[in-house]
Amino acid sequence: MTIKKVPHLAHWGAFTAVTENGRLTGCEPFFADSNPSPMLQTIPQLIYSDKRIQQPMVRRSWLKARENSDRTLRGREDFIAVGWETALDLVAEENQRVRERYGASGIFTGSYGWSSAGRVNHARTLVRRFYFNGGGGVDQIGNYSWGSAQFFLPYVIGTYMPLTGRVTDWPSVIEHAEVVLAFGGLALKNAQVASGGAGEHTLKPALEQLARKGTRVINVSPLRDDCPAFLNADWIAIRPNTDVALMLALGYEIERLGAADRDFLNSHCVGYPQLREYLLGQSDGIAKTPQWASAITGVPAERIAGLARQLAGKRSFITCSYAVQRAHRGEQPYWMMIALSAMLGQPGLPGAGFSFGHGSMNSVGNPRIDTPAPQLPTGPNPAGLAIPVARICDMLLQPGESYAFQGATHRYPDIHLMHWAGGNPFHHHQQLNRLVEGWQRPDTVIVQDIVWTAATKMADIVLPVTTTLERNDIGGSSRDRYVFAMHQAVAPQHQARNDFDIFADLAERLGYRERFTENRNEMQWIAHLYQQCGEAQQRKGVQWPSFEQFWQRGYAEVPASERDYVFMSDFRADAQASPLKTPSGKIELFCQAIADFQLDDMAGHPEWRAPQEWLGSEQADRFPLHLISVQPADRLHSQLDATPNVQANKTAGHETLWMHPQDATARGISDGDEVEVFNARGMMLAGVQLNPGLAPGVVVISTGAWFDPGFGGAWQPWDRAGNPNVLTLDIGTSLLTQGPNAMSCLVEICQRKTLQKS
Repeated sequence: MTIKKVPHLAHWGAFTAVTENGRLTGCEPFFADSNPSPMLQTIPQLIYSDKRIQQPMVRRSWLKARENSDRTLRGREDFIAVGWETALDLVAEENQRVRERYGASGIFTGSYGWSSAGRVNHARTLVRRFYFNGGGGVDQIGNYSWGSAQFFLPYVIGTYMPLTGRVTDWPSVIEHAEVVLAFGGLALKNAQVASGGAGEHTLKPALEQLARKGTRVINVSPLRDDCPAFLNADWIAIRPNTDVALMLALGYEIERLGAADRDFLNSHCVGYPQLREYLLGQSDGIAKTPQWASAITGVPAERIAGLARQLAGKRSFITCSYAVQRAHRGEQPYWMMIALSAMLGQPGLPGAGFSFGHGSMNSVGNPRIDTPAPQLPTGPNPAGLAIPVARICDMLLQPGESYAFQGATHRYPDIHLMHWAGGNPFHHHQQLNRLVEGWQRPDTVIVQDIVWTAATKMADIVLPVTTTLERNDIGGSSRDRYVFAMHQAVAPQHQARNDFDIFADLAERLGYRERFTENRNEMQWIAHLYQQCGEAQQRKGVQWPSFEQFWQRGYAEVPASERDYVFMSDFRADAQASPLKTPSGKIELFCQAIADFQLDDMAGHPEWRAPQEWLGSEQADRFPLHLISVQPADRLHSQLDATPNVQANKTAGHETLWMHPQDATARGISDGDEVEVFNARGMMLAGVQLNPGLAPGVVVISTGAWFDPGFGGAWQPWDRAGNPNVLTLDIGTSLLTQGPNAMSCLVEICQRKTLQKS
């Protein structure tokens, strides 16, 4: 028996791949990782999955009629196997036809998804690089993780970079914070993954240190388990989508108590007088008292007033999870959290201030020297065309119609060719039955992936690609202290090919291979990206090993910073010498630019406006349960969903839905039951597990189940797997940002009885 071990990396951690006689048998966690993800052990199941795409495939009627095929048959009819040369010819010919007839505005290049941790074969980068070098196309901007905050925060603090993890380090919080107030919690499962991979999983060790010190942690969430039990966090079971109302009442109380830091508000902020008038009810006649907020949030008024007293005069660290802004009007809690911290005078103090994403993703708050990770460039998009990431359905279904974004009016292009690589939109996007309708509009849909997801099943041309373990690459995250060599561990399975090679061969057919590859092959690009990364490190005084040393060792290490990073510390020390990139150079608690847009759904300061769907709305009479869709603990988004390990965690053969015993009893539902979850937008099946650690009226399900309306057979208007995005609402978070909205969703649940059990 021949045993071989090579270094490798996934989004859920670094590891050593172990092969026996050329077959992957195990994944040993990286030596420096004290809390490795159990998802590493599922990787071999993905490599040898029976869901692998084994060869290039073309939908039968598209192969016969091309752009004139019946597009409603996508997902319903069979595929014809073709050779690689034929498949690539078809893709190239369709590229040329659409570009010549419709121009760049007819091609959608905005493939979205985490794809691989490797940077050279990073599909989302490569598909853009390919189309941008060929004349451009319609891109996506923003993301589904923090898409609304990305386009909102620059108005208030001048940048969205804190969302990427460049926030106050955990060591500073552990040492200095007296109170940690976490809106959306600090869930350990979320910190198992990091875009670009990680050598260390740092959230659990940080929280353990916080617990040993005895720091007060307050978890504001509908889910008690959004903080680990060992943290002994105080749980405030808030009604979903009402965080900003609670924050406004805290602001009211801090002002009433005389605890507002007037010096900081005057020297480092603009707009507090306008916000104060709103808090006190002087501008709208409604004082934002704890009693007012209690009626909205479900939190007792005395608890709200007590929380204000806990914060007043204390070194406080306030954080919001990414999930809080993935809701209708999701910008508002982020804005008011900043205002609340400013009222307390905390921004820029060690271990204090405000933050985004602690507990939402690994590497947030990691101490390290600020240098970039390896990154393959896409180059500029010569067409200059893009839509907000979550407006795909609107674009496909409403070509030519106008929409508001960033204070301007834009129009949706008319898409004829869509090429998706390295992602599964039938995981990320909302209101999937609407996406199915939009997916039928383009002339041609091309998808390249590892396995038969919903997106590949609904494509016209399917190209099978390798997993990271079947190729060489380089990976790393800008917030992790390691850059990793990713050695090929096993031979490519079936007829799978590397993403880089696929796009290079397509570029050759279209006459620009040299532009696309820059005359570098895969290994040459790996060495080039490593060299670029090393040059950035050396400018910071870091000694960087040679590429040969790096490749043999398997990793290079970036040292931790000699001092803790504290977000806004320079600005706090001297607001004039280190101004923010806002018009005022200060924190904008009232933003004149936003006010001047005169938007129907947003004022110039934080405010409470009821979301379109929440437990206080009229729809709650018909659909009285608020559905929260969370990141899963056993997979990354929808990756790994088809593996035995993940399937073993299902309930009654479907995704597990957690339900409060009180709500289950009222519906005659028991633990383990198969149920129907429905609203006016759709229906899905799920399996129930009872959980008293939920706010009553709230149900919770993980995302990531593969959308399954009955592909290739009797198509049903309901999802068999338990994909919550069948039910979620496909509207923008606001007219300003058009961010994705998944958390404003009302449903009803009953035992499975009305659907035919087939």
